[in-house]
Amino acid sequence: MQLPLRIAMVSAECAPFAKTGGLADVAAALSRTLWKRGHQVRLFVPLYGRIERSGLQTEPFLSPFPVSFPGWDVPVAVRKAPLPDSENADGVPLQVEFIHSPELFGREELYTNDDDEPIRWAGFCRAAIEACQRTGWAPDVFHANDWHTGLLPLLLKSTYGWDDLLRGSSTLLSIHNLGYQGVFAEDAIRRIGLEGVRDQFHQERLAAGAVNYLETGILHASWLSTVSDTYAREIQTPEYGHGLQGLLAQREDHLAGIVNGVDYGEWDPATDPHLPANFGPNDLFGKRMCRDALLDELRVAPEPSGPVLGIVSRLTQQKGFELIPEFAERLLDHHDVRLLVLGSGEAEQESYFRWLRDRYPAKVGVHIGYDNGLAHRIEAGADIFLMPSRYEPCGLNQMYSLKYGTIPLVRSTGGLADTVERLEDGSGTGFVFYEHTSVALEDTLAHALEVWRDPETWRAMQLRGMAQDFSWEAQVDRYEDLYAAIMADLQLA
Repeated sequence: MQLPLRIAMVSAECAPFAKTGGLADVAAALSRTLWKRGHQVRLFVPLYGRIERSGLQTEPFLSPFPVSFPGWDVPVAVRKAPLPDSENADGVPLQVEFIHSPELFGREELYTNDDDEPIRWAGFCRAAIEACQRTGWAPDVFHANDWHTGLLPLLLKSTYGWDDLLRGSSTLLSIHNLGYQGVFAEDAIRRIGLEGVRDQFHQERLAAGAVNYLETGILHASWLSTVSDTYAREIQTPEYGHGLQGLLAQREDHLAGIVNGVDYGEWDPATDPHLPANFGPNDLFGKRMCRDALLDELRVAPEPSGPVLGIVSRLTQQKGFELIPEFAERLLDHHDVRLLVLGSGEAEQESYFRWLRDRYPAKVGVHIGYDNGLAHRIEAGADIFLMPSRYEPCGLNQMYSLKYGTIPLVRSTGGLADTVERLEDGSGTGFVFYEHTSVALEDTLAHALEVWRDPETWRAMQLRGMAQDFSWEAQVDRYEDLYAAIMADLQLA
């Protein structure tokens, strides 16, 4: 492999600056790990209004330059600030390069329903490419992420195809969640200045009056990746393909699945500052203290004879929590368990969990919203972590749970299938069900309650889970191999 690699990471989100989901964590952690390994990494993120007003100290890097669209120019500058905890072997931190365009991104929300939404993301892609041009830096790979950067591969071929500097640059498009695709009226092509390459967009989509940014990226990226091996297979089927399964199947030979890594610097029960007591595989006493404190924090009855069930999630149809009402009252009426829920999302699901808390105040604790410290304490204090997802591209909480000695109970889909091994014949790290039904979930939970009564088996499961290694240091090897394969393809072309 050529070292060091030159990677331009282009992402709409980056933790801790701008985050709505796992994309932010992946963009930051993967970039940080590659940088620490000695690669040249440039991480491009929009400078949203909320970031600019947060007090973050950014330094000017590139003076304003125009990004041109039909009939108008958008002034764009680049400002830099260090990514936390990213110092390499020389003590130099990775600098996040913020695309500063108040006209496009000086808004409170990351994503909007404003009329110029397709222009915002075309402008972001172009600004990242032009920042490389203006500094004479040619990436080996532009690593685009999700629909917001779906136009980048086509732009590189068309608008910037004249530039010899970028002729050796390949593109990788990572799909973090296929359910979000960036679909706009087909007139967006004219508005973003790509009418001259209209034939390079999906023609059936255009005939239907729409343009799909993610679909365009799938068509034109050198390679595609997604966030688990199983999800890479699932998205080629009608059940999970969200209408793009045929196109993804056509690109199967250039589609890789790589499970996301975990930042064990943040998620380690031995050092976690959010916990009332720390613990590890050699001494789980602190976990019991975390359990007791958590029950007190969420104001439920202490010392249950059964397990504490934890949920930290968006409360949406994707996450599968609509299965719970079918049996929750039966579970709570007949078993001395506790159910602790942290999350927000669809009004119907929020209302249901509030109702359940009001009906069983001694057994159910609910916090609607998000609280990072509480998320850590639920991971540490729960005995079983529930993830009954309808689909789950990767998921991180099941991997956090394993590290914290909390047994994940998951549906076998996407990254959950790749990271949780079903308990069977003295092996396994969790409880797994297959059919997306309330009956399957209830039966699996009943099995978990049986195993709970066998402390030796339970502890063995905990220790196997805590021994798993899903660190970015382990996962980044596969990205390095993928980048090398992408570069080799270009050399053979």
